[in-house]
Amino acid sequence: MDYLTFLQVLDTTVRFATPLLLACLAGLYSERAGIFDIGLEGKMLAAAFFSAAVAYTSGNVWIGLLAGVAVSVLLSILHGLASITFRGNQLISGLAITMLAGGMTVLVAQDWFKQGGRTPQLEGAARFEPITLPFAEAMRDVPVIGPLYYELISGHPILVYLAIAMVPLTWWVLFRTRFGLRLRAVGENPASVDTAGVSVVSLRYSAVLICGVLCGLAGAYLATALQAGFVKDMTAGRGYIALAALIFAKWRPWYALWATLLFGLFQALELRPDVIENVVGITVQSQLLGALPYILTVVILAGFVGKAIPPRAGGQPYVKER
Repeated sequence: MDYLTFLQVLDTTVRFATPLLLACLAGLYSERAGIFDIGLEGKMLAAAFFSAAVAYTSGNVWIGLLAGVAVSVLLSILHGLASITFRGNQLISGLAITMLAGGMTVLVAQDWFKQGGRTPQLEGAARFEPITLPFAEAMRDVPVIGPLYYELISGHPILVYLAIAMVPLTWWVLFRTRFGLRLRAVGENPASVDTAGVSVVSLRYSAVLICGVLCGLAGAYLATALQAGFVKDMTAGRGYIALAALIFAKWRPWYALWATLLFGLFQALELRPDVIENVVGITVQSQLLGALPYILTVVILAGFVGKAIPPRAGGQPYVKER
């Protein structure tokens, strides 16, 4: 495998890892606060449709992005009402949101655009275009460093850079701020947080809302950056892969970055199985590469690579003692 092909595979890895990273960080905030959310898939799907639909209608991708984030936040509030206010089953609530989004997006898309459950192709200002970083063109022909900067670091939509920037920001918020300390505490022992006079409900709703914003960004990226429009079920299980990456990352922001890049690499190699054949000399079925993220998650859960211990109060509704 030559150097340019290697960089192209890594470039595809970054593109595929971006929605996984945003969704993984979304689940990280929510689950650190004790709210399990398997509705990441549904929020991403709803955000993907409404961001594409509004971007096409308005001709402005930023308005589309806001619409996608708004819809995702509304679904997060719905999940919060079911699991925090009414103390319902968090897993059922998340699954219901995913099922709702799966049917609603196709129904509304067909009603609005009459194109078989998809939106028209996005063009121009209606989608995010790649950004060429400073000096990328000038350094293109510089040996080794030039192609690395031009092919891999430069040339991504702005949401890719935003997703990467969210990793250190999330680490700082969770581990260097009072809000982050309280958020982690409410996922471990909400009674002690309540005893200290801090609202458990407010903290959990805050986490759920942050989760909604990040899922909205992930869905909008899929429809307005990675692709140029919405198609039925375009998330293709990425919400569940993000949950697998979250477990693989043991609920830590930096680990989440490396886990999603690893899973993104598997997706990139799924499209280019010839790369593996050229490197190691064996033929690997693309279906096996697609299944590897889940296999690795099972290995982690089995404890072969250290135990993945979730927040102790995760999935448990909090009832204030009187």
